[in-house]
Amino acid sequence: MKARIRLSAQQLLFPRPISASTPQLLRRLIPAGTCWPSSHFTSSLPRTAAVPDSDKPHFPLQPSANPFPDPRIIPKGPPHSRFCNKRSGSIKPRLPTGSASANHTHANLKSSLAYSSAAVAVAIVVALVSWTIVDFATAANTGTALVSPLDTRPVDVMSPEAAAAGHVGNLTPEQEKKLRKLWNAIFKICGVADINANGTAESAAPAKPAEEELESPQKRRFSLFRWKTSESQPSPPGSSTGSVKDAPDDNDKYGQTKQFHKTLASQSPESIRQTIWSTVKHDHPDALVLRFLRARKWDVEKALVMLVSAMHWRHSDMNVDADIMKNGEAGAVYDEKNGAPDAKKLAIDYMAQYRMGKSFLHGKDKEGRPICVVRVRLHKPGAQSAESLERYTVFIIETARLVLEPPVETANIIFDMTGFSLANMDYHPVKFMIQCFEANYPESLGAILVHNAPWVFQGIWRIIRGWLDPVVAAKVHFTNYRTGLEEFIAPDQIIKELEGDEDWEYKYEEPVPGENDTMKDTETRDALLKARAELYREFEGATRTWIRSPDTVEGKQAKSQREKIAAQLRMDYWNLDPYVRSRSLYDRKGELLPGGGVNWYKKENQEPVPQTNGNGVHSPGTPAENGA
Repeated sequence: MKARIRLSAQQLLFPRPISASTPQLLRRLIPAGTCWPSSHFTSSLPRTAAVPDSDKPHFPLQPSANPFPDPRIIPKGPPHSRFCNKRSGSIKPRLPTGSASANHTHANLKSSLAYSSAAVAVAIVVALVSWTIVDFATAANTGTALVSPLDTRPVDVMSPEAAAAGHVGNLTPEQEKKLRKLWNAIFKICGVADINANGTAESAAPAKPAEEELESPQKRRFSLFRWKTSESQPSPPGSSTGSVKDAPDDNDKYGQTKQFHKTLASQSPESIRQTIWSTVKHDHPDALVLRFLRARKWDVEKALVMLVSAMHWRHSDMNVDADIMKNGEAGAVYDEKNGAPDAKKLAIDYMAQYRMGKSFLHGKDKEGRPICVVRVRLHKPGAQSAESLERYTVFIIETARLVLEPPVETANIIFDMTGFSLANMDYHPVKFMIQCFEANYPESLGAILVHNAPWVFQGIWRIIRGWLDPVVAAKVHFTNYRTGLEEFIAPDQIIKELEGDEDWEYKYEEPVPGENDTMKDTETRDALLKARAELYREFEGATRTWIRSPDTVEGKQAKSQREKIAAQLRMDYWNLDPYVRSRSLYDRKGELLPGGGVNWYKKENQEPVPQTNGNGVHSPGTPAENGA
């Protein structure tokens, strides 16, 4: 109670006239229009005309159409309030006509004032006691601490555990159920779903889909699949997960529903399966699938549509693994000298962005997320072709994926707007980046820092913000100078170009002849791919068992086996990596290590930095978790 309002006994029993210094609580309890004399009723009553502006209340006691009206200290009120009115030059109240005695009236005045003062004092005490009792009772029932409403300290409402919900190793039973459903839907599309005794694929839907549709008419309207049970008509392996509706979701901003249909019609189940597994790389397979579930708010149908559409984009539109990552910088350097005219122009534009350092990866923020710096001032619209910009963007994103160290799953992008002008503004690459992160690399952004943005960017930001999904827009932060970055990055890990303490600057190193000779050993590559394909089948088998009977001993053993296989897949990828991916600048500089992991800060005897998942949660066994 002391923390909420501090009033002395004298103030409670003999309140002063209502003024700007009156506590807010007292102002709410005292009826509007009430006027009180000074302590012991010895001071003169307040004069309306003599109240200085500094003593007037800042807010009216009664609502008014005018948001800032002139306060009225003595408005018209009940009869007893008229005792506050007085004639000029006199402290005595106006005597009613026909009064017998001034002394008698003065005695009545003191009696009325004393009675009113005592009544209000009692009301205040009762209100304060009741308020305190209610707050203590609420705190006891909810298990929360009693906090004063006058306490302006920020309250942390996001616990680390809540921030990491929905990620690998921290799923609720309902989220695990959604994960199993999505895996089963993926298996049906890829032709590897569980086949029961009746020859039908096991359904990933609840036993009573009709009831679910009755509960949610909107979901029925935009549902993409008519889920089938084992008692319904069989659906052959490799077909879609059921009868697909033609009507897209109203929120399908990138036409992914249409692309989903086209992909199922144009690509074989095995092709879709291979694209999904090639996308996994060193990730936990569940981590990849969960990205799409979280992005679609755990709607299995929408997550499946998004995932299949993204796989089509990787395989058919961008050729991510078969071209961009396989040929890399060395392939572009070769085309600069020996390519056909179109390929040569594309390669020149592509490599120009590397050499100028339009963007680069370096360092980690306080959450362990890799940092990508984009120097916006270096971009000149039309200087490079749109295709080269897109390939360059995808290469940077894919390389950023490689430097993620579990349990980190997101990156931090700094758009350095220092020196930006309208001559640097180009909406096409902005739209492409937005589509990449919203449609094809969901849940990959941890923070977006727009640094040192000039005033001219305000109008541009209003346009860009309208294109962003609200979830992505919420991750955008505007920072200025070093102090703004220090909220996200340790001072000794902010590069000097951004006014930090780290003595590091970007310098491009050209591809070294022979750095990709390992890729010529196709025999070893094929053997590694064959062994990896076996791990895929083992993971699929364990997942089918987990889907079929998650609560049985067999299902729990299968779940544990999945984790072991996922760890093998991660280690196995780094053995395969030099045979399928061209070396990058970060490989040549020794920042991306051969067996996985990164070394951004080359310091001797450096203590390992505790890793988090980008949401503030430390990985098991780190000093932070052990209380170090």
